[in-house]
Amino acid sequence: MRCHGWSCPETDRPAMDASTLVITGEFGIYRAAELKPQLLAHVMDLEDPALDLRDVTETDAAGLQLLLFARREAAARGKRLRLAGASPAVQEVLRVAGIEPDHWNEMPA
Repeated sequence: MRCHGWSCPETDRPAMDASTLVITGEFGIYRAAELKPQLLAHVMDLEDPALDLRDVTETDAAGLQLLLFARREAAARGKRLRLAGASPAVQEVLRVAGIEPDHWNEMPA
């Protein structure tokens, strides 16, 4: 069985490596202050940072802003922030912003 797009059953998920930060639950205004330092450290400390957002249950403009901030910080350091996966909530917010989730990893920073 193969994963289609970002929808990937738990058993079909590729193994995550140490360069992948997994975020679960809410990814928005109520957790932005908590998550920002973690995302920044992740981007700064790793050569190939990635985010697994498959288990994010809800997000909003603050979550999008945080995601784009992390991407910009990675680019400023000559890195690319990869998405290892995105939940339907994350995909929807990206699409509203005009970003196709399936093309995130190929987009210029």
